[in-house]
Amino acid sequence: MGALDEPGLLQRHRVTVDEYYRMADAGVLAPDARVELIDGEVIDMAPMKSAHARTVNWINTILVEAVRGRALVSCQTPLRLGDRSEPGPDLMLVRSRTDHYAASHPIASDVLLLVEVSDTSLAYDQRIKVPLYARHGVAEVWIVDLENRLIRFYRQPAGEQYLDITSTETPGLTPVAALPGLLLDLRGLLP
Repeated sequence: MGALDEPGLLQRHRVTVDEYYRMADAGVLAPDARVELIDGEVIDMAPMKSAHARTVNWINTILVEAVRGRALVSCQTPLRLGDRSEPGPDLMLVRSRTDHYAASHPIASDVLLLVEVSDTSLAYDQRIKVPLYARHGVAEVWIVDLENRLIRFYRQPAGEQYLDITSTETPGLTPVAALPGLLLDLRGLLP
């Protein structure tokens, strides 16, 4: 915790998702800004390096092929979590909807699987985003940790944590709890 994070030192103005969108409409946020709203704060996202992009593309291809007709794959789109958070996870498997989420972004109960790819953001993903996802009831989260070459699996949300946390350095056939019988072949994901 830095000096500016001490309780009572600074008054912060936390914004709602609606205010966040009004900021974008008014030009306060650039149209191409890589930001997300977390607990009312607009957070800059790190630029995407090529290894991160490769991993997102690889997983996206696997997911699209595996879930055809059973779910939708959402790549780097917002997830609405209450009135003050709208993160942009790398990938989500979401429940099929006839409008393909044209009327509104997915919410936690729509998410079957959420994937974050981490090359420089592991601490942020683990300390900030995973508890946020758990608090809102996202059933299953994977963090693909490129720096340490492993995948971390978070299942069974309870409060701000997950009760079932595992990891592997050698991913293989991997189930998605919300889609019984589905096994994703993750061999080769961690080069």
